[in-house]
Amino acid sequence: MATHTAFNRFIPLLLGLILIWAPIPLGSNRIWAWSVLHSLIALTVMLHCIHAFKAALPLLRASWMKLFLAIPALASGYMLLQGLQLIPGIQSADPYQSLMLAQRSLFLLLFIWLLCQYISTVAQMQTLVLALVISGCLQATYGSMINLAGLELSPVFAVAEAERARGSFGYQNHFANYLALCLSLAIGWIVSELATDKQPGNTRARLRAALATMLSTKLILRLAVIVMIIGLILSRSRMGNSAFFIALAVTALLAIFYYKNPPRLLKPLVISIFVLDLVIVGAMFGVEKVQQRLLETSFSSESRDEVVRDSLPLLQQHWLTGTGAGSFYTVFPAHQRSLYTGFYDHAHNDYLQFAIELGIPMTLLLGAWQLYALWLCLQTMRRRNTRFYKGIAFGSMMANLHMLLHNTVDFNLQAPANALLFVTILALSHLAYYNSAEQQLAR
Repeated sequence: MATHTAFNRFIPLLLGLILIWAPIPLGSNRIWAWSVLHSLIALTVMLHCIHAFKAALPLLRASWMKLFLAIPALASGYMLLQGLQLIPGIQSADPYQSLMLAQRSLFLLLFIWLLCQYISTVAQMQTLVLALVISGCLQATYGSMINLAGLELSPVFAVAEAERARGSFGYQNHFANYLALCLSLAIGWIVSELATDKQPGNTRARLRAALATMLSTKLILRLAVIVMIIGLILSRSRMGNSAFFIALAVTALLAIFYYKNPPRLLKPLVISIFVLDLVIVGAMFGVEKVQQRLLETSFSSESRDEVVRDSLPLLQQHWLTGTGAGSFYTVFPAHQRSLYTGFYDHAHNDYLQFAIELGIPMTLLLGAWQLYALWLCLQTMRRRNTRFYKGIAFGSMMANLHMLLHNTVDFNLQAPANALLFVTILALSHLAYYNSAEQQLAR
C-alpha cells in the first residue's frame, strides 16, 4: 500500500519533469531530441507496467478513457498503415516520414495514457500544472534575456535570433504558441484561487484579505503570467499574440454566463491582464512592434496564402485517404506554381496539412476529439463544484481556443513539444470533468 501511494506521487512528478524537458532541446524538433523525449516516456511506461503488474492494476482506471484514447490510437494505427503500404489506396508518398510520425503519435498516446492513470486527484493535477507554469516561465525568461541582450545567436544551440524571442525553440511562433498554452493554464489556476464570497465590509478585514492575497499562490502565479506575457510579446508573433488575447476574451465572456458560482474578481482579473500586461508591460517591451507587423501584413507580402492556394489540388486528389503522414514536403513541390520568399516544408495551416496527409475523414475525427474536449471544459465550469477543476477547465478552454485560431496560419502540432503540451491539455480537459468528487477533494 505504501509503495502504491509513493508511486502515485512519483509518476506525476516524473511526467511534469518530462513536460519541462520537452521544449528545452529546440522544442524536441530534431531526431536526436525527440528520441530523448521518447526514451523518457518509454522509461516511465516501463516503470508503470512493472508497478501495475505487481499491484494488479487495470489497464484503464475508468471507462471514459476508452473513447478518449481510442481516437489517437486509431490515428496512430492509420499512420502506421500508410507507412507500411500494405493496403492499396492507403499508402504514403513518403513511407519513412509516415512511420516516424506514427512513432511520435504512439508516444503521445502513451504519455496521455499515463496522465489518465495517475492524475486522479487535485494534488496530482496541481503538480502537473505547476510543472507547465515553471516550464513557461523558464522559456519566457531565457527567450526574453537573449532578446533584450541583443544576441544574434542563442548561447546553447546557436540559433539565429533575428530580433525575435524564441526561447530554446528553433522557430519563434512555436515559442509563442507554447507560452500561450502555459499562460492559459496559469490564468486558469489564478481563477480557481479567486474567492467567490463577498468582500469583507470593514477596512481591517479588507487589509487582512489584501495581505493574505500578497502572500498567497495568486501573487506568484500573477507574476508568472507577467513574465510569460513579456516573452510572448517579444516573440513578435502576430497570431500568437492575437489568438491569446482573443481566446482570453472569449473564455472570460463564456465564463460570465456559464461558470458555476463565478469568482467576484474574475472580470477585474481579465481587465488587469489587458490593461496592465498588454498596455503597460507591453509598452515597455515593444508591443508596438507586434502591432506594426499586424498593420503591415498583406496578401501581397505574405506567401503563406500562396502555399494554401497551391496545396488545394492535393486535397482534391487525396481527400479520402491522404498522401501519408509527414509527406507534405514530398508531394507539395510538384504543385508549387512559383518560388516563394520562404522555405515551406509545412503548409502553415495545420488543418490543411492534416487533411492532405491523413484525409478529410481522419482529420474530422481528430477535430471532433478536440471539440469534445472544448465542450467538456464548458460543462466542467457549469456543473462542477471543485474550484481548482473549474479553473483548469477555464484555462484548458482558453488554450484550446488559442490553438484553434493559431493553427489556421501555422504548424504548431508538427513541433513535438507543442504537440505534447496540447494533448496534455486535452487530457486535463477530460480529467477535470470525469474525476470523481471524492478524488477531487483529496489534498
